[in-house]
Amino acid sequence: MKDTIRQYILDYYMMGSSPDALDDDASLLETGVIDSTGVLDLIAYLEEQFHITVEDAEMIPQNLDTINHLCQYVERKKEMACSPTSSN
Repeated sequence: MKDTIRQYILDYYMMGSSPDALDDDASLLETGVIDSTGVLDLIAYLEEQFHITVEDAEMIPQNLDTINHLCQYVERKKEMACSPTSSN
């Protein structure tokens, strides 16, 4: 999952930069990799690629601002979707 997310960011926001150019813990917003519109595009990609729904209240840096945060968030969403008590 991490490689898929990293490659998407490299291809669409960093125009094919080296994978080493993107640290897993670097803020995508603070480093200027993506802007607020880019966040919306990234959310659309995550929803389509990983079959999750990103709720408005979940659009926070703790979920979406680094590659590590993105991976952890998607994993949590997928676990919730598989839970028998989940409403997703």
